[in-house]
Amino acid sequence: MKVLHLSTSDMTGGAARAAFRLHRGLVESGIHSRMLVQNKSGTDTLVAGSDTRWGRYLAMLKYTVDSLPAIISRRGRGATFSPALFPDRIARHVAGIAPDINHLHWIAGGFMKVETLPHLHGPLVWTLHDMWPFTGGCHYSSECSRYTDSCGCCPALGSSAEDDLSRRIWQRKARAWRALPLTLITPSRWMAECAAMSSLFSEADIRVIPNGINTTLFHPGDRSMARKILGLPLDRRLILFGAMSPTSDPRKGLQHLLPALKDLANNGWGERAELLVYGGSLSEKTPDFGIKARPMGQVSDETLVLLNCAADVLVAPSTQDNLPNTVMEAMACGTPAVAFKIGGMPDMIDHGESGWLAHPFDHKDLARGIIHVIENAGHREKMGKQARKKIVREYAENIVARRHINLYEELLGKE
Repeated sequence: MKVLHLSTSDMTGGAARAAFRLHRGLVESGIHSRMLVQNKSGTDTLVAGSDTRWGRYLAMLKYTVDSLPAIISRRGRGATFSPALFPDRIARHVAGIAPDINHLHWIAGGFMKVETLPHLHGPLVWTLHDMWPFTGGCHYSSECSRYTDSCGCCPALGSSAEDDLSRRIWQRKARAWRALPLTLITPSRWMAECAAMSSLFSEADIRVIPNGINTTLFHPGDRSMARKILGLPLDRRLILFGAMSPTSDPRKGLQHLLPALKDLANNGWGERAELLVYGGSLSEKTPDFGIKARPMGQVSDETLVLLNCAADVLVAPSTQDNLPNTVMEAMACGTPAVAFKIGGMPDMIDHGESGWLAHPFDHKDLARGIIHVIENAGHREKMGKQARKKIVREYAENIVARRHINLYEELLGKE
């Protein structure tokens, strides 16, 4: 069985990392798995894509050019919005590889045009890492539900016009994908529900299969040793927060984390706790957190394991999220997670047992959850063990790979 994963990147972003982890899990399971990407950052020889300086420049150019219609339309408003207009040669490359299964992942950023999908032959599997496949261009809809109809009047574009760019993108998807043999995978139950409510995928075959994680790499370790290696204080409770754009993406919930941490400070934790931020940089305009904040920047998986082992708790205050890697990685390392009860968070976190699910978007309940975890060392260790058990049982790479293999075999058996 030959499986080809199509992804804008192999390493940049949570969706890319999830796709790469699946690819490696399949390889370890004896499957002939390959990846075709626009922007290659890793060293895996089974990943095809330009990893040269000019290749990276071209990838950046394609991302920028493909975004221009949205940038012009929305006049700088909104979050990521992808028209997927840029011409590509994906179908030609795929035909040369001749896979049995084409597995799509995050394909925006100028990697693949909407109209390319019908030219990919054979069974098509698509993991929905966000909502873009069934919207008119946004990647997360926030409070908008117009994707259940045909988009238009798009809040991400600041538009009040029915026939705006989002409606035209929705129409392109509806025309191009009408008769496609698509099987959709959603990492969370929440994303499955959203896809089923969408006008584009209301009759699609939707399966819930989570992303996987290497539980040998991401494993519990000695907290004191991890802190010594990273040069972190031994006498403070460390709160971990990870995001690619922690201060510029409202969906990551910094606006809720700030008052929660100030509540911690007001409850006597100001000098006893510290915030570690990884994945992106903190802006100079970032307000006072109430406790000391230490930027860790972008980190390798090996350093990320140490960070998770060093931390007492991970906080994930996202307002809308699928199945975030940050939570899975922390739990695999035996670190409890605190998050709002939204999206795919309840799939991973068992409230009171392996973490805390706060009422959306109550910053006081978020603070209550953080304190609940960090104030009692014995209780924290017990929750961490439960978190680790949950990940090993349901999200280990070999288990997730096996579920995908079963689906591939089912689809090939129908042909």
